[in-house]
Amino acid sequence: MTCYGGVVAAAALPSPPPTTLTTLPSSPSNTFVRVREVGSGGAEDPNTVVKQSVDGFKWRLLVSYDGTRYKGWQFQQTPPTIQCILEKALTQATKLERKDLHLVGASRTDGGVHAWGQVAHFITPFNYDSLDSIHAALNGLLPPDIRVREISAAVPEFHARFSAQGKIYHYKIYNDAIMDPFQRLYAYHVTNKLNAAVMREAANHFIGTHDFSAFVNSSRNDGMPNPVKAIFRFDIVKMGALLQLEVEGSGFMYRQVRNMAALLLQIGKEAIPPDIVPKILATRDRKELAKYTSAAAPPHGLCLVAVKYNAEHLQLPLGCPTTSLGRHHIVSKCIKWKQKLRTS
Repeated sequence: MTCYGGVVAAAALPSPPPTTLTTLPSSPSNTFVRVREVGSGGAEDPNTVVKQSVDGFKWRLLVSYDGTRYKGWQFQQTPPTIQCILEKALTQATKLERKDLHLVGASRTDGGVHAWGQVAHFITPFNYDSLDSIHAALNGLLPPDIRVREISAAVPEFHARFSAQGKIYHYKIYNDAIMDPFQRLYAYHVTNKLNAAVMREAANHFIGTHDFSAFVNSSRNDGMPNPVKAIFRFDIVKMGALLQLEVEGSGFMYRQVRNMAALLLQIGKEAIPPDIVPKILATRDRKELAKYTSAAAPPHGLCLVAVKYNAEHLQLPLGCPTTSLGRHHIVSKCIKWKQKLRTS
């Protein structure tokens, strides 16, 4: 059984529809454990995979962000990244050093890419009786374009990146002569009339297990060299002038989704036929894709919608605090009555 790493994400940014979390049974494991932590080598060499034993309590975050102002997820101080800003908030809220948090994200999204369902985890040497306070503190410290939507306890075996079984990305295209100003930060404006039917035909060629070497940029070593990935679905959804490319797969390499989107755009313009997809895949050569599209689709149209995990990795440890979905502020009846008297 595979589940989402938090609330199932909505189709578009901003203003997603409300969703609910499926509560999973508690794990028999104690919360305080010696964690065999796997992660990156840090700011100096983030692509190096390191293993170390860490004593502590593991916590899972569900994070949303508008990536417009940031240089992606991966830690660096200038220009700022999502991980950098989130770690600063965590160090203030927990009073721990950055190196002690061991913050890891499920997906190292590129600069300008958005997320509705990014998943991360961090470790503390102490437990929490309630997660509502740290949840409120984090969102109070974070800028308004980054929000922690959920905090929950995690079992020792959970790892935000390496436990992931699949990811869902959406790429939004605004296909009209005049751009909607409210969509300009979240959708790529294309004035050429796109043929959605041929784009769907082409997208179907991506479904299945393939070597995606022809669709990956080689400028960054992602630490996951296997180019063979499974695409479970690739839908083209038309919503008025908006055309949404929805792709779900076992994993994606550097700029793979944006490169697939770029090719589908050329096919949608009817510049090349849909059957070009399997021909390019067969070459396993990035230079072959470059013959038909010169660059990846722009980052601002892309959004990480959800990360999927096996159900056992989403179990809550025995005796852990309740998952925090955020606190609602309630005005008491007494205060309401006093306000009513003043205005009467």
